[in-house]
Amino acid sequence: QLIPLFLIIGSGGVGAGLYLMRLAMFNPDVCWDKKNNPEPWNKLSPSDQYKFYSVNVDYSRLKKDRPDF
Repeated sequence: QLIPLFLIIGSGGVGAGLYLMRLAMFNPDVCWDKKNNPEPWNKLSPSDQYKFYSVNVDYSRLKKDRPDF
């Protein structure tokens, strides 16, 4: 009777680990290579979607509202 409990808790742990790995690899706030790209958040265009899920936002129609540095 404990097998379903272990499966549910194990799958939750695996899901949390995969989500943390996704955040560490693809989030623009995380910088692993400071030599070649010290500020990766400056290279994002307004049409880049980096959120996991966003409600009612069409990223292809967003315009640039900030200056180039």
